[in-house]
Amino acid sequence: MEMLQSTEFWIGLIKIIWINIILSGDNAVVIALAARGLPPHQQQKAIMFGSGAAVVLRIALTVVAAKLLALSFLQIVGGLLLLWIGTQLLHGEDEEEGEGKEHAGLMTAIRTILIADLVMSLDNVIAVAAAAKGSMTLLVLGLAISIPLVIFGSKLMIKLMDRFPVIITFGAALIGWVGGETIVSDVALKSIVEANGWLHYVAPAVGAALVLAIGKMGQKAKAE
Repeated sequence: MEMLQSTEFWIGLIKIIWINIILSGDNAVVIALAARGLPPHQQQKAIMFGSGAAVVLRIALTVVAAKLLALSFLQIVGGLLLLWIGTQLLHGEDEEEGEGKEHAGLMTAIRTILIADLVMSLDNVIAVAAAAKGSMTLLVLGLAISIPLVIFGSKLMIKLMDRFPVIITFGAALIGWVGGETIVSDVALKSIVEANGWLHYVAPAVGAALVLAIGKMGQKAKAE
């Protein structure tokens, strides 16, 4: 109870809520893009399973995130994975019929969500852990708060994508942008990026452009 009367506790909690609101947006976009092609009754499953597994990943990452970010080339690999995911989500899946193929589609969506969230959650976890300042209670609350934010955000994005398809393109570009940012954040490139500050802006833009270009080419080839 003393903790609840602490100003530092409430300030830390507000910081974590704000961080989650800002950083959960890209995760929600990935889940929405991965689930949008599924039948309505499977969208809910993809969102729930994907979000739940993503939170479990965040709990695991909380312990090792700082050490992982210190490994050379890890973020380069992660960024390239995000670029690939962005192109696949923009390209879209082939139309499938039948219960077996529907199940495969659901598992593919969940797998995509997990891979993307694993990469994007590293920085998110670091930010929440920094705001928690060693408080396990704040850390657990931060993880708990992220669940409804991601689930609600995903459902909202799916509805918006159905109504405004252009959002799908913006969502894929966002994933490409995050992929470019992730690549230039790798410790192996630290000296190069420090000497060429413009890379902080160019790399994300190139990532977004690559995803859009490759994704659009895939869509065109699929239509022919």
